[in-house]
Amino acid sequence: MDDSDKIEAAVFRRLLAHLDSRKDAQNIDLMNLAGFCRNCLSKWYMAAADDAGLEVDYDKARERVYGMPYDQWKLKYQTSATDESMAAFEKAKSE
Repeated sequence: MDDSDKIEAAVFRRLLAHLDSRKDAQNIDLMNLAGFCRNCLSKWYMAAADDAGLEVDYDKARERVYGMPYDQWKLKYQTSATDESMAAFEKAKSE
């Protein structure tokens, strides 16, 4: 692993730690503001594993990103999306 890979890995770990400290930042909010969410990161994690010739399933990728099994995170931290946030999400998808 070269220095840039080490730096990028450290940045990813810091991003996950930051998201973990901001459980109030719901996925719908992240999608509306930034165009990606924790589930997107999980899919990117799986794709990177695949590129490296490794197999990581979606549940394991989500557990890495969420810091716990997704179903457990959902029960503890996920709130219902508001009508306004869902409308913003649908609008962004159509643009």
